[in-house]
Amino acid sequence: MNTHRRSISIVGATGSIGTQCLDIVQKHTDKLRVVALAANRNADLLIRQARMFDPEVVAIADRSYTQALRSGLEGTGIRVLDGDEGVCACATLPEADIVLGAASGIAGLKSVLAALEAGKVLALANKETLVAAGDLAMRTAKLNKARIVPVDSEHAGVFQCLEDNTRCVEKIILTASGGPFRKSDRTALNSVTPKQALKHPNWNMGAKVTIDSATMMNKGLEVIEAYWLFGLREDQIEVVVHPQSIVHAMVLFEDGSLKAQLSMPDMRLPIQYALSYPDRWSLPEGRVDWTRPQSLTFAPPDLEKFPSLRLAREALAAGGNAPTILNAANEAAVDLFLKERLSFMGIPRMVEDALGKLAGSSCNTYEEILLVDQSARHYVFEASKRNTFAP
Repeated sequence: MNTHRRSISIVGATGSIGTQCLDIVQKHTDKLRVVALAANRNADLLIRQARMFDPEVVAIADRSYTQALRSGLEGTGIRVLDGDEGVCACATLPEADIVLGAASGIAGLKSVLAALEAGKVLALANKETLVAAGDLAMRTAKLNKARIVPVDSEHAGVFQCLEDNTRCVEKIILTASGGPFRKSDRTALNSVTPKQALKHPNWNMGAKVTIDSATMMNKGLEVIEAYWLFGLREDQIEVVVHPQSIVHAMVLFEDGSLKAQLSMPDMRLPIQYALSYPDRWSLPEGRVDWTRPQSLTFAPPDLEKFPSLRLAREALAAGGNAPTILNAANEAAVDLFLKERLSFMGIPRMVEDALGKLAGSSCNTYEEILLVDQSARHYVFEASKRNTFAP
């Protein structure tokens, strides 16, 4: 077993994944140390984290909070950086053995690419990176001999089942809880409120990913992510609804045998495994009690009620700029929904509308990806002003 104390840099430290990662660090101080923390704009929490974990460097992306961060860490000796450059410096810090890419949305792309260019081991929690820039990210990783270890529970499950061997795989199966509206009538979804959509039955996640779970867009994004991570065809990636969220992923091999990864719905497990890989460390909380009767059920997703999964598969098949448009339009639409300026079912309708109007060109470089991303967001914003799909 590797006894080296691993140094980690956490990009997205104040978000849901970042804070859970720091919980793991507290439990394994003999195995982990934090060398860098980066956040978008939550300076108050970042200050508290920095004072507790004493990293060498902290960075805040939003420069309007730089002075507050400097003042809060005065006298600590911790170096304070800001802007995209500061966040990327955290992602490429030479002392970091592992970089946790947990910044939310497309905002995390630049630091993820920087970590890959630096040849880091990247614990990837930001699924939007591979959705919007899968080809670029994988080319960058290969060129610089960087390793990507998935943090998403489903991809972490596949990763554990495959054990670095994708030979003889017939297909992989990603599970979805079905979200809070699995049993809801289709017509009732038109009147869903943000408060209702944010009540996930099983998982504790950030607002954006919780809404994606409710629309099942998260599963569509995960199909695209799996396509890039595991080098499989789109038709080798299946999605099933599994309300208990105990089975996170399955791998079907060509001889008919099936491997599955099961655990309680707790993100600390895939986060910790990404940090400990290839070792396994103790995580006392959360065990399935197999001495009690269990009911594990599986069903196909309802693509008419939840069209986002279909849209993601269509974007993957179309290629070019379509996945980038899908991701950007969805992020913008979710933001509008949370601000009560777009209906719940308006989210997939807006995404489909943007794909129909904007898809078709290539999208290979970071600059091209950003331009497509901005165009899709602008399109959604302008459409919302015309009261398109308003609540």
